[in-house]
Amino acid sequence: MDEAQREAVADLLGMDRLPDADFTVSLAVLDEVLQEAVTRSVREVVTELLGPLDDRAARRSQAAAEREALWRWLSDHEVVTAQPALREWVSQVRRVGGPVSELRPVLRSALSVLGRLPAEGTPLPAFADAALHDPHALDDGTRLSGLVFRALAALYGVDPPANAEERRALWERAGVAADELSTVVLAAGRYPSDSDSVAMRILRACGDAGMAAALTLAQLNASPDLSPGPADVWVVENPSLLALALRRFGADCPPMVCTAGWPNSAGVLLLRRLGQAGARLHYHGDLDGEGVRIAAYVIAKVGARPWRMSTSEYLAALPRNPAGPMIGRVTEAPWDDQLAAAMREHQTGVTEERVADTLLHDLTKHSIQR
Repeated sequence: MDEAQREAVADLLGMDRLPDADFTVSLAVLDEVLQEAVTRSVREVVTELLGPLDDRAARRSQAAAEREALWRWLSDHEVVTAQPALREWVSQVRRVGGPVSELRPVLRSALSVLGRLPAEGTPLPAFADAALHDPHALDDGTRLSGLVFRALAALYGVDPPANAEERRALWERAGVAADELSTVVLAAGRYPSDSDSVAMRILRACGDAGMAAALTLAQLNASPDLSPGPADVWVVENPSLLALALRRFGADCPPMVCTAGWPNSAGVLLLRRLGQAGARLHYHGDLDGEGVRIAAYVIAKVGARPWRMSTSEYLAALPRNPAGPMIGRVTEAPWDDQLAAAMREHQTGVTEERVADTLLHDLTKHSIQR
């Protein structure tokens, strides 16, 4: 304090000498002095002079509550609950943190993007415009694109992309700017439909010959309507199952589609088209960590139903699979809340080929007898 300020403090407190330049006054003493002098408290005087006081404790408490509400909203979002592999991404986002007012809108945009993936070979600017009304919203270097890349990496079980080539490859895996000619899905079986679409004509010709069809994304994009479709379509993860079914049933094989691991944009588009045409989609894949993630993805994206993917089916297959592969990273199965725990306990995967006889027996009841 300068001398004038020291004199003011001495007068206020009734001191018989000037205080030091650095001087501390108890709030309780100051409050008592002000009550006697002007019948008002320290809070009232300061509020009148400087405006309302900030309640920092209440502000911190409110901020903490807002952050917890944000994480609950993110964890419970339908995009995350449908694909539990994304919970790892949620944990990553939470560790990084940031102001709630900034995080919520960018997370909402990221979830909107993830909910629309995989795309159907759409160029990135067109996809961003359709999803977010901004063709540059997903440009490299934006916070939003970084969040989406980390989510896709968690979903597919790969490292986040480190360069432009890896980012482009991850977008293509999600069906953005995919090559319409080299992106192919395998299908087999007889499709009893009189649809004149390019895709259905190919499926009928190959089905009559007892052979698999390789449909390109371009052919599917040119076939927006596959109605009327078959009543049931049997979807498998591994091409070997398709080959076994064709060997057994030939031209009488029921309608089948193979995702060949993670389904590409052609696979998702074909299954969506068949679902729109009225087909019930039944999905089976490997019963291991990645197989469950693929199944959750297919179920969430095309509305398929699990086909022999339960805990009881897994446990029943274990004795026939004593030297199965390691289970890998396990995430929850949205259709069976006990499956992940059983896999963690036994640490053994059951490949689709190991249960091929059971699957083919199911297909026998649906083979088309001419």
